[in-house]
Amino acid sequence: MMDDEAGHPSMLLAFRAENIYSFYDELDFSMEATAQAEEGVPRDVHWHQKGGRPLRVLPAAGVFGANASGKTNLLKALYGLREHVLFSFRSGDPSGGIHRHSFRLDPGAGEKPTRYEIDLVLNGVRHEYGVVMNDQHVLHEWAYRYPNGRAALIFERTCGKQVDIPAGKRTIGRAIERIARPNALFLSAAAAGKHPDLLPLYDWFGQNLKFAEASSRQARWAFTAQLLREDASREQVLALLRAADLGISDVRIRPPDPKVLERVRRAILILTGHEDDAEGFPDIDLTELGLVLSHRGAEEDVDFNVSEESLGTLVWLGIVGPVFDALEAGSVLLADELESSLHPTLAERIIGLFQDPEANPNGAQLIFSSHAPTLLGNATQSRPLGRDQVWFTEKLVNGRSRLYPLSDLSPRQEEAIGKRYLSGRYGATPIVSHEEFVEVARLIAAGGRK
Repeated sequence: MMDDEAGHPSMLLAFRAENIYSFYDELDFSMEATAQAEEGVPRDVHWHQKGGRPLRVLPAAGVFGANASGKTNLLKALYGLREHVLFSFRSGDPSGGIHRHSFRLDPGAGEKPTRYEIDLVLNGVRHEYGVVMNDQHVLHEWAYRYPNGRAALIFERTCGKQVDIPAGKRTIGRAIERIARPNALFLSAAAAGKHPDLLPLYDWFGQNLKFAEASSRQARWAFTAQLLREDASREQVLALLRAADLGISDVRIRPPDPKVLERVRRAILILTGHEDDAEGFPDIDLTELGLVLSHRGAEEDVDFNVSEESLGTLVWLGIVGPVFDALEAGSVLLADELESSLHPTLAERIIGLFQDPEANPNGAQLIFSSHAPTLLGNATQSRPLGRDQVWFTEKLVNGRSRLYPLSDLSPRQEEAIGKRYLSGRYGATPIVSHEEFVEVARLIAAGGRK
């Protein structure tokens, strides 16, 4: 999100969590550049620190690992914090508990709290926000800002105790405290009470962290179609569709059936964070959106209905809208299995848009999961990602996920990272037995179909 005050982008720095989905132990994810950063990739983000240097922040990061190792769960954990912030107060049940996703493979995990922490630069000021919760209550919640490089408390809330608020903001803080519920975040209530120091933080969650994953594909189609309807965005989105070398020359949009419009409107509101997705996205068939894609023919363009398009074309149609939106707004796009049904070159091009300062002047960030070793690159080719932009997830024997960065393994600058990943040198690869697969095949062959 662009920083209107200082003219510099606001960007995500780090995310930590514990006892969420498959991560029983702490996960610690960072977008700050390391000494292994590739030249020209980190973005200098200026913040209000006397005599301090700008923070060097990465515009993209990829998470790689075996199936069911926790890649998607990292993205879901980050997106889940957004959902708590935006909706725990206005959509939560006053008499209910807290809906959380604690680790399920340990019987004691349900008694262990879930913790989230996030660091970001917002309006030229570094912020930290964190919350600890169980199934019933918010146990601990806090927010700090660093206006001069030193921590300044915005608030701290402890279960069963009064909220600690700085002297100058106690009047509005106490008013918010009176409406806050034990099962809702103080940050959420503060937005309803228009707390001046917390509204920007709340708004950051509302305008960032879009999640491109399988369940949102229909909503993303609707979002792309909406952008193609609007004069301000049509040409840029159309250019992204054409650039993919799918043969698309133009897109026309027939007016959708009025009965479809309400479902389309709600899907877009959920996707953009204006409505709770507790009930899921409304069902929208792509054919209901009225999209007609023209392809270059030998003599003239030929119209195709979307039902006649390839899966790769439909996947691209669902990702270009969120990519355009992130680049325009300077927001964070979470993309699950970025390369799914796309040629690896197209996935590389998406990463390249975020990596290029000219294409991404507003400081947008891309965090994605992937299986594709081509996105890791090798010594003989240009790497889509730098060595400090690669993370791995691994499933341990007790079912817990572990997250770790490639930079911890100190890879050499010329290292063939893609080949070494496939060979298991970094871990994060499935442990499978050829003999076990063969034995299963023998049993199938012997039993036949009953």
